[in-house]
Amino acid sequence: MLISVLQKRRSIRRFLEKDIEPEKIDALIEAALRSPSSMGRNPWEFIIVTDKAILHTLSRAKEHGSAFMKNAPLGIVICADPDTSDVWIEDASIASIILHLTAASLGLGSCWIQIRERMHNNTKTAEAFVADVLHLPENVRVLSMVGIGYPAEEKPGHGKETLNYGKVHWNRYGEKKKGGLPWRT
Repeated sequence: MLISVLQKRRSIRRFLEKDIEPEKIDALIEAALRSPSSMGRNPWEFIIVTDKAILHTLSRAKEHGSAFMKNAPLGIVICADPDTSDVWIEDASIASIILHLTAASLGLGSCWIQIRERMHNNTKTAEAFVADVLHLPENVRVLSMVGIGYPAEEKPGHGKETLNYGKVHWNRYGEKKKGGLPWRT
């Protein structure tokens, strides 16, 4: 069940030096292509990166938060064409999380790297850097990258008691449901 994947999934930034089997990469691609999109417009594009040199270069996309990509056996860059859909950011975000959940269900670890609205350095955006590295056409925007591999670290899932149920409102903002469960007041 999906809830068990969600209960165990954590962001993984350290990977074993082990290639991902082609059938698992195929499953990730299929999952991404099945991602919901507004009005079925499918504005997303996916760049599947297994080349170590390209992964190493992409690991320098940002000053902080992308370095772990150099040790990932697989990187997937999630892009989209804004001319195809005005909600390309949402559609590409949905595809990104579908990739995370699919990776976890396959026994793989993953971590999101935000690219859109981030900087590579003082003069160049992370998006422009990635676009240059991957030779993207001008109409394609980069939302994120996901590093994927077999985990070289173990992290327990977040316990239910750590969930912020204060963020849950019933019927109107600020209203809490009364009941017998500990997170309800």
